[in-house]
Amino acid sequence: MGSPNRLARKMATLAELGFQRVDASPIPPVVEPVGEGRFKLTLARPSMGTLVSVTAIHSSRDLSQEAMGRAFLEMERVVDVLNRYDPASAVSYLNSEGVIRSPPPELSNVLGRALSYHRASRGGFDPTVQPLVDLIRSRTTGMTPLPSADALVEEIRGLMDLVDAGAVEFNEGSIRLPRSGMGVTLDGIAKGYVVDRIAEVLAEYGLTDYLVNAGGDIRSSGRREDGEAWQVAIQDPDKSTDFPDVIPLSGMAVATSGSYEIYYDPERTHHHIVSSLDGRSPQHSTSVSVVAPTALEADALATSAFVMDPGGAVAFIDSMPRCACLIVDRSGRRLRSARWRSPGASPGDGVSRVTGAGS
Repeated sequence: MGSPNRLARKMATLAELGFQRVDASPIPPVVEPVGEGRFKLTLARPSMGTLVSVTAIHSSRDLSQEAMGRAFLEMERVVDVLNRYDPASAVSYLNSEGVIRSPPPELSNVLGRALSYHRASRGGFDPTVQPLVDLIRSRTTGMTPLPSADALVEEIRGLMDLVDAGAVEFNEGSIRLPRSGMGVTLDGIAKGYVVDRIAEVLAEYGLTDYLVNAGGDIRSSGRREDGEAWQVAIQDPDKSTDFPDVIPLSGMAVATSGSYEIYYDPERTHHHIVSSLDGRSPQHSTSVSVVAPTALEADALATSAFVMDPGGAVAFIDSMPRCACLIVDRSGRRLRSARWRSPGASPGDGVSRVTGAGS
């Protein structure tokens, strides 16, 4: 087996590429001098079903490492609040009890933003699809034979009354789900919020040149060690070596929603993104990448646009200030919004090949 330092460098490269780890083994930090008395530090931790990595460039190794350590502690704290798969989380409590009094501010903030995107997208983004997502996963994962299409449609129809983000009640100091069986999932927005919190902690420590990557939810600030903007490669849904685009990213965020990462049947007709309009997994596109000022916004808008037809999705993103999108539809056609920037770069030497995973 290679030396610890060589292994650490390999894991740092995997972190920049956006690959996931399947275990929680500690990953040593990687420190590289980059000239002019500055250092490039990469640190990664498994979380949220993926690998979360932070790369920062600064004159102080100790300050960078302390900032990253604090940022990962904040990540763990926020994930403990918003993770619906953890029975001890605030989201799980809300789903099981139907009401939560004095909710943590993170839950109120993220759910409130989710409901605002529900309105902006005219129902395209809906955090109350949790019963449908869980139904589709339970009925199509590991079952032989799969239920008939008619039987599944009938089950979906029976749950549609529980999908209604407009019915969620925000009262003074409480959140209430008014119908028995309702539930919320923040999977389409929470990872972006976590990335933003990591970035905010880094900024509090005075770091200005960094890139945060949580399995394709990416936020950057400043420049790389060569003075150029961070380069982000958009993942090809077919996982070929041909990236649909490579974009410069500085002071912005990007997120990708796709049907190619998490799906529940071999045909990929049932995946983790479910439309609240008909209860089914959208089939118009294979991936939607959105650039926005924050990772939360990019995350939510990518999910919102994914449930729309590609033309409508481009128009929707064009209507959002400072946002842009790249859509790969089912036929492989690539649609770009008016503000999408395409420098025509190819991943290679000097380019951080950070690929977007599905959201």
